[in-house]
Amino acid sequence: MRYALKVAYDGTDFCGWQVQTNGYSVQQALADAAKAAFGEDVTFTASGRTDSGVHALGQVCHADIATNIPAERLADALNCHLPQSVSVLASAAAPEGFDANRSAKRKTYVYNIYFAPRRNPLKDRYSVHINGAIDLSALKEAAALFVGEHDFKAYCASRSQVKTTVRTIYSADVQSEGEDVKICVCGGGFLYNMVRTMVGTMLGAASGTLPPENITRSLETGDRSLVGKTMPARGLILRDVDYGFDLFGTAGR
Repeated sequence: MRYALKVAYDGTDFCGWQVQTNGYSVQQALADAAKAAFGEDVTFTASGRTDSGVHALGQVCHADIATNIPAERLADALNCHLPQSVSVLASAAAPEGFDANRSAKRKTYVYNIYFAPRRNPLKDRYSVHINGAIDLSALKEAAALFVGEHDFKAYCASRSQVKTTVRTIYSADVQSEGEDVKICVCGGGFLYNMVRTMVGTMLGAASGTLPPENITRSLETGDRSLVGKTMPARGLILRDVDYGFDLFGTAGR
């Protein structure tokens, strides 16, 4: 039977979502937990791969598992064998034809920054410190330039292998509370390092180190030299994945 899972994880000590030879992945942690819980080899397919060091609050994956455990209790069975840095928040029987990756309609990422004269070690695991302040109005204006369908070739890491670099951004919002700033980006799909490079470019435009028109020009030309730096992975969180319907009901809230 196919199950859908909503998973949260602290990506600090993982090499990313996907199983790799150079480190321990979230996918492998789930596979190890399934082996211990059900005695079988299980492959977990996610809505998309998160990079090394990137976190998730609402990653969604599916897996085919032979078990009599009620679908909503599958989360508990796996959590008994998962490390502290990973937790299945909800589980449900997947609808007919469901694929966590192909069925996804929208994904929302949040990038966390705090602007302060000194670093706060209690924030550093999930956000990035920037010394000084930022023009929030300019940051919001820069973020808005990404909304729409564009070619994000300039925002994709060179080693990424995709058929097309055209993506649609539905919203790019900036939220602030005191020194803390969240940049929330919702799109139909994302390229390798895309959000982190978008955020670096927004910050460059807002701080005056990059001309704001570089954003428009980079989307038109694909010129990597026009964009800002790729921000550190630790500030990025996959907040949620939208499938166009309520996949988990009240159990997923």
